[in-house]
Amino acid sequence: MARIVILLSVVLIGVYQTEQAYFLEKSYIDRINEVAKTWTAGVNFNPNTPEEHFVKMLGSIGVESAKKASIDMFKTNDDAYDNDSGNIPRSFDARKKWRHCTTIGEVRDQGNCGSCWAFGTSSAFADRLCVATNGDFNELLSAEELTFCCHSCGFGCHGGDPIKAWKYFRKHGLVTGGNYESNEGCEPYRVPPCLVDDDGNNTCAGKPMEKNHRCTRMCYGEQNIDYDQDHRYTRDYYYLTYNTIQNDVMTYGPIEATFDVYDDFPNYKSGKCVYVKTDNASYLGGHAVKLIGWGEERGTPYWLMVNSWNDQWGDQGLFKIRRGTNECGIDNSTTGGVPMTN
Repeated sequence: MARIVILLSVVLIGVYQTEQAYFLEKSYIDRINEVAKTWTAGVNFNPNTPEEHFVKMLGSIGVESAKKASIDMFKTNDDAYDNDSGNIPRSFDARKKWRHCTTIGEVRDQGNCGSCWAFGTSSAFADRLCVATNGDFNELLSAEELTFCCHSCGFGCHGGDPIKAWKYFRKHGLVTGGNYESNEGCEPYRVPPCLVDDDGNNTCAGKPMEKNHRCTRMCYGEQNIDYDQDHRYTRDYYYLTYNTIQNDVMTYGPIEATFDVYDDFPNYKSGKCVYVKTDNASYLGGHAVKLIGWGEERGTPYWLMVNSWNDQWGDQGLFKIRRGTNECGIDNSTTGGVPMTN
């Protein structure tokens, strides 16, 4: 009997070890830093975190969707643009351009749910509403409603398509909604965050993915809000060509951007570094974030991004990724929409 117990323990330990994310180990991080020329890797997650924890958080099919999109879905110009290419600054940060819009720099937490596609789009939409109203609207929109009510967008916590989220905004609109347990807005997010505890453990590691919530068509946050009247809309939805991204951001505000995630990316650490995929990195999945600006770091042009893995990850929740070379598909996989303000 004792031999059986010992054997079973060995088997279980072996299974447990194979589930761990190899790319979080110190030896892997050291190898990244030996070959990465423009960025620095470091510890963001406990090395015992299961690999599937990351795969769960990568829920955007935006790169593949953009590849299949018809040319008329791509925005190539806008009467509101300043088409003098010389007026595009070398660096731009939407947080500084629209300082009164506090949502632009807010780093959110999608929790144990592949709802990055909902956070990237709803967060950009909220920022654009603030820009369009000159700060009269200055709050978050509901990632909860979008994740669990837009059935045409995808599969909730199991992933979705950003362009279909913007299409949803045009047709159905989106209510307000703050972060987990904030009670802010009509429908606050109800998936618990994935924080690192005092022992360095991720609170979501080893737990099953959040089950999709029932679509709730009523306000449970601020009780005095009328659900039907709270919806905000866009007038359109579109992909952006690489040449229109900067004009669109400068005119309307942040946009959503999807890119392919490889197993070196979870270890991105320094804000003075620009992420470029290392040669031997392996593909993990697609991820959606919010693009708020651009610049150049030590000769490498970059996009400035806000992630949704909370501010304990990376550079306080933000990162830079190489611009102009379609790094991990990002230059060709951005989406947006112009808000309705009346």
